[in-house]
Amino acid sequence: MKVTVFGIGYVGLVQAAVLAEVGHEVLCIDVDAKKVENLKNGLIPIFEPGLTPLVQRNYEAGRLLFSTNAAEGVAHATVQFIAVGTPPDEDGSADLKYVTAVARTIAEHMTEPKVVIDKSTVPVGTADKVRAVMSDKLKERGVDISFDVVSNPEFLKEGAAVADCMRPERIVIGTDNPDAIDPIRELYEPFNRNHDRMILMDIRSAELTKYAANCMLATKISFMNEMSNLAEMLGADIEKVRQGIGSDSRIGYHFIYPGCGYGGSCFPKDVQALIRTAEHIGYQPKLLQAVEQVNYQQKYKLPAFIQRHFGDDLKGRTFALWGLSFKPNTDDMREASSRVLMEQLWAAGAKIKAYDPEAMNETQRIYGHREDLELMGTKESALHNADALIICTEWQNFRAPDFDVIKKALKEPVIFDGRNLFDPERLEKRGFTYYGIGRGASINPVL
Repeated sequence: MKVTVFGIGYVGLVQAAVLAEVGHEVLCIDVDAKKVENLKNGLIPIFEPGLTPLVQRNYEAGRLLFSTNAAEGVAHATVQFIAVGTPPDEDGSADLKYVTAVARTIAEHMTEPKVVIDKSTVPVGTADKVRAVMSDKLKERGVDISFDVVSNPEFLKEGAAVADCMRPERIVIGTDNPDAIDPIRELYEPFNRNHDRMILMDIRSAELTKYAANCMLATKISFMNEMSNLAEMLGADIEKVRQGIGSDSRIGYHFIYPGCGYGGSCFPKDVQALIRTAEHIGYQPKLLQAVEQVNYQQKYKLPAFIQRHFGDDLKGRTFALWGLSFKPNTDDMREASSRVLMEQLWAAGAKIKAYDPEAMNETQRIYGHREDLELMGTKESALHNADALIICTEWQNFRAPDFDVIKKALKEPVIFDGRNLFDPERLEKRGFTYYGIGRGASINPVL
């Protein structure tokens, strides 16, 4: 099949590359001419395992094309994906200006029927807006051309997006027209060989499914962080609690790791957007509001531990920071806990020597050159003469470090672990002072 994808961001590029990999002819359209030229030259704008060779291979094979010509994109295919960004507006609601702009562009150039697929994460009711924008534009042109609007939300995990796209757990399709299902079945047939992963529903249910999924996962994280705060005060160890509750098949082990808060492009934005949607219709989403509040507070845990140990005035202190991205296997720093941590420490007068396997350039882009931030080439070099080690991201190569090297390099053997990578008792036997999240041994219980 021929497919057009509007928007070469995280979702659009991964989806386009995977569709090309199974044999479809995919044309990607984006307004950013520099991004388009870079992609043609094999330069991928994001770090995602497996994505670079996938894009390069399919571009060289001629199945994956890039252009800024919107009219060309509309003419290329019957199936038109909208995969542009929906950034949070000032009040936290999703900004749909890019989605509606693409819808208007498709209607402006189409000369035959189209199936328009909303791939972007959009609030309930967006398909109605897309349909209205397109209808108005076609009416303005004085033409009568049929089209369908379909909701097909993505469920990709950053760091595993290519694998998730190649082997999806489910393919949610929201449509009010049964005739629109056949081209979508053909499109996704290569991913249904083992069993049918397509789940058909009405459009509004599909739009809500995406938000509900992310909000559920965010809720599990905030719940465990709430439990970790209780564990600290009660002298319990949240890691033992996690193992105890995770063994219950109704709960499971996924997304119940406590830490220094979730971040990224999805959870914070989607929780806020669903809260605003609920408030707009007169419903107070108390649970979602609590999820957001707990996560906000959790990002200040590590700065609080550090100032409890060293005092409020951190002038003259230097801290080694391992991990800048919001999670492993990505260079994405949107809503990353490391950003709150660094900004709090800078405000208290501290300096930071930081290392991340992938997010160094992104850190430089965000913060520029600062006297109080030094980006180091290795995790070991960040330790030299630092007052303590802080861990914000659970990268694999942080999990089994040489603790003798750490102890020798630091001024004091102190570790603030925002991802609970290490065993407190083992580190204390080695002479470290260890602060974890919800590890009661580090805190004096109140009972």
